[in-house]
Amino acid sequence: MSQGHPKGLYVCFGAEMFERLCYYGMRGLLILYLTKALLQGDEKAIGIYGAYTALVYAAPVWGGKLADVVLGYKRAVIFGGVVMAIGEFLILGGNEFWLFLGMSAIIVGNGYFKANISTMVGKMYKDGDPLRDSGFTIFYMGINVGALLATVAVSPLGETFGFRWGFGLAGAGMLVGVGIFIAGLKQIGDVGEPQNPENLKKYGMLVYIVSLAAIPLLYLLINYGQSIIILGQDLLFWILLGLLLFVLFNLLRAGFQGDNKQRDRILVLLIMMTFNVVFWACFEQAGSSLTLFADRNVDRSVFGLYEMPASQTQFFNPAFIIIFGSIFSVMWVKLSKIGKNPNIPLKFGLGIIQLGLGYLMLLVGNALAGPTAMVPLYILALMYLLHTSGELFLSPIGLSMVTKLAPKNMTGSAMGAWFLSFAFSMYVAAVLAKLTGAEGGADAAASIPPAESLATYVGVFGKMGWVTVGIGVALALLSKPLNKMMHGVE
Repeated sequence: MSQGHPKGLYVCFGAEMFERLCYYGMRGLLILYLTKALLQGDEKAIGIYGAYTALVYAAPVWGGKLADVVLGYKRAVIFGGVVMAIGEFLILGGNEFWLFLGMSAIIVGNGYFKANISTMVGKMYKDGDPLRDSGFTIFYMGINVGALLATVAVSPLGETFGFRWGFGLAGAGMLVGVGIFIAGLKQIGDVGEPQNPENLKKYGMLVYIVSLAAIPLLYLLINYGQSIIILGQDLLFWILLGLLLFVLFNLLRAGFQGDNKQRDRILVLLIMMTFNVVFWACFEQAGSSLTLFADRNVDRSVFGLYEMPASQTQFFNPAFIIIFGSIFSVMWVKLSKIGKNPNIPLKFGLGIIQLGLGYLMLLVGNALAGPTAMVPLYILALMYLLHTSGELFLSPIGLSMVTKLAPKNMTGSAMGAWFLSFAFSMYVAAVLAKLTGAEGGADAAASIPPAESLATYVGVFGKMGWVTVGIGVALALLSKPLNKMMHGVE
């Protein structure tokens, strides 16, 4: 790891690593648990998965806001981690009721943990510190070490020996993450204390109670929300739209109350949120349609010695992040020193192009599939390699960007808004994933000829590839005027 970074960065690295082990361990098992254990059809399972992941990333809107105004970031992270662990253990009940209740608790906990630990990392650096992007890339490696451990240990354990083992290990990992964070509070120092201690005294307990009371409401939304259709869209869509309007109002008000620089920076942040939705809507097929694709149309034999479980194919992404993350971290610093570091919008555009090229690799895989209609595993690995390089151009840079562009008194709220763009991504990702889906559960899916399912998957993924390459090129062409609106933020 790079020298010169604050010690608190490594505390957040460890806590986030185990939180991501918890989240990705559960995520890796979820679509298989729904289709194989609870016998849901692809479309319903993908819908549940999409609702869950969308709400996971929408929750930081409130978690960031309440941390800004009441709790402070430290308390929000600890509370969120404990509630997430409880959620994992609730899933051990073993049926749909306990699954949905546990998912609801994880949503609430993630709302407090995810946005606020990222905000704390940003606040450890002074304005203009060239180490900030590098620090966020190191922090991002922590995310992916946790994701890697989840995909090589938690998910395969659950898929091979029973889903309860996987969910239980994920919960234990979350408790370890909270323990690391509490043990490292001295290294973190004053970063993350409440901005207004009086608000903590007055409203702190109320925030905790209301947050826990939200768990049964989220259960109802996951269970019934998709069947409540209003003007052609399900209830979740309208909730996300309402949150979006709330976020836009607050950010735009802050932008136009400030000077021209603040206004322009807020506008750029909103534009980049839109492109963020495009990237992650396609990237996040990993936990749903790409996992089912790997289960049904990928030859997962590793040199004839080992049959990789479908859930374990998700390990390629975090493994590549770990291999290349430190290289990218050093690369951005060195490029800055020689004045060749691409501006943030250009990095986003290049990242989206690489994502699209990854999906186009599956067209090559289709040509190599042969009469068995099974794509070679190395093609899937190459796809994930391009997705990963695209992610490194976009995601850690995006986290750093939010802390630079947002007004100082609402960084948590802005980070929550950034994660709301992920929520829309998850919603759109579920819509896209349903285009590949079979109905009637695992037995019905198994009855579809491999050649037919391969044609469906490759057709959808190929279109994603061409569209995202085009969008990435368009953003790259717009990068100069967008960079000018950032008024010196690099």
